[in-house]
Amino acid sequence: MTGRYYGRSLLVMFGRSANTERTGRLHSGAMAGASRRVRQGGTLTLVFGVVLMGGAAAGAWGGGAGALPRRAASADVAAAGGYSSQQAERLVASGEDRWAAYYSAEDYARFAQGLDGRYLGVGLSVDRDEDGETVVSGVQSAGPAAGAGIAVGDRLLSVDGASVDRLPVTEVVARLRGRADELSAGARPAGPGSSVLLALRSPRGGARAVTLRRTVLDTQDVTVDRPASGVLRIAVAAFTSGVGAEIRAAVQRAPAAAKRTGIVLDLRGNSGGLVEEAVAAASVFLDGGPVASYQSGGERRDLTAGPGGDTGTPLVVLVDGGTMSAAELLAGALQDRCRAVLVGSRTFGKGTVQQPSRLADGSVLELTVGRYYTPAGRSPDGVGLAPDVPAADPADAGPLALRVLAGLGGARKPAADHPSEMRE
Repeated sequence: MTGRYYGRSLLVMFGRSANTERTGRLHSGAMAGASRRVRQGGTLTLVFGVVLMGGAAAGAWGGGAGALPRRAASADVAAAGGYSSQQAERLVASGEDRWAAYYSAEDYARFAQGLDGRYLGVGLSVDRDEDGETVVSGVQSAGPAAGAGIAVGDRLLSVDGASVDRLPVTEVVARLRGRADELSAGARPAGPGSSVLLALRSPRGGARAVTLRRTVLDTQDVTVDRPASGVLRIAVAAFTSGVGAEIRAAVQRAPAAAKRTGIVLDLRGNSGGLVEEAVAAASVFLDGGPVASYQSGGERRDLTAGPGGDTGTPLVVLVDGGTMSAAELLAGALQDRCRAVLVGSRTFGKGTVQQPSRLADGSVLELTVGRYYTPAGRSPDGVGLAPDVPAADPADAGPLALRVLAGLGGARKPAADHPSEMRE
């Protein structure tokens, strides 16, 4: 759980490696392949299913410094010890602080906008199939791609006239979203209303060219379905702004049968996000009490759930090696408070807090300033959280969660497991 501390507000950082999103899927969002960002031990490009669709909204792409995320007071982003950007990059590259990060002003603006649950793109997910071709793996409803009739399974041949077959998927995503640093020297990032020309071929063999205009879309980080009779599954891909309220609404809308049978909270591949949203999610299932604590500047700070949460509905939480950061904070709280049974595999293990500092040129340096602890005093940093019920095979985790839920008084008619990828 890499965290970001802004005065009274806390963010948990997305800790990701460079080239895939959850189950190998990449979105045309703002964070993939940020070549100007430097990080030791793994880049901050979004993996495991979050804000590769997350990005910059109108006004954040013009090359200015951009605002730090909400509620960041000026005192919290004071000059970083007089570092120049070159010194900051060298500091990060030295590896002395494993989770230190350096952002250009534009990269940080995109990151901040991504946490607001928005991204600039065309609503298209792409993947690489067994034959090495680039195929459409998801189309966001009401997005430009959907409006143009692009469908899952279409082969993407080129973007703005350049073939994509030999390009890494991250570069394809960069071209879809119009990122200047992955395109040509001196180019400016694309903005809302900018156009991109795609050549596609449908599975039936017909080729066509489509011009799309990029727009600001919601990331759709919460997906709700019913994998078995009377069971509600809530899949959360990331804790962006408003996700806690979406989880609460899903639980409140749940039919009476789900209140008796149970809920599966699917955090597999959840790469983190805003701590305040993870705490809000914990508050849905807890009636007050501790969620986590962290040390910063020698001072202990406690994160507490709100009162009145649903403490009676059987609850299973699905986790895996892609469950990290704020997702681990939530899972650890529900596990330590004996509110949920964790099913799956050991989580990623990221439990440190980073504080951002603005440099003179508008870039941002983040350095580790503290560590998180679960209500029982455990730190997942470097070790992760062990599930209560491990799944020998990742493919078995979904059915196993339903069996565990049945043992808690839940599901009697499990349906075939849906794949872990439950969102575009």
